[in-house]
Amino acid sequence: MPIRKTVNKLIKKYGTRDPIKIASLMGIVVQYRQLKGILGYYQSYKRISVIHVAYGAPEGLIPFIIAHELGHRLLHPDINVPFLRANTFFSIDKIEQQANQFAVELLIPDELLLEGYTIHQAAKMSNVPLVIADLKTVPKFKRCIL
Repeated sequence: MPIRKTVNKLIKKYGTRDPIKIASLMGIVVQYRQLKGILGYYQSYKRISVIHVAYGAPEGLIPFIIAHELGHRLLHPDINVPFLRANTFFSIDKIEQQANQFAVELLIPDELLLEGYTIHQAAKMSNVPLVIADLKTVPKFKRCIL
């Protein structure tokens, strides 16, 4: 299923695009802890899902970190990215890009773009890092027949 469609189903199901609320409604525990070299990661152990967020992560970036990790939970539930990064030569670039796209789609509402804001303006308003804002799918305008 395309990432955009997955995100839209999630928003419809939970009635919000707030990743912190979505994680809570999905029963995912969000823990803040000391992490070295990363801002967060997703882990599942004995059917308990946990998103770990680094202490000291910029406050405005926390929703993005949680949205990114939700992307891993929903798009790659059986892939252990920290393990792959530390112990294999497997390229995780595609996996990380997909999680970034998931976060961008979740956090930047289509309505901002339909109102005429640029992707970068909408990203700034949504606390999405500008370097990945272009992963947002531009919504198609719907024609109104009067």
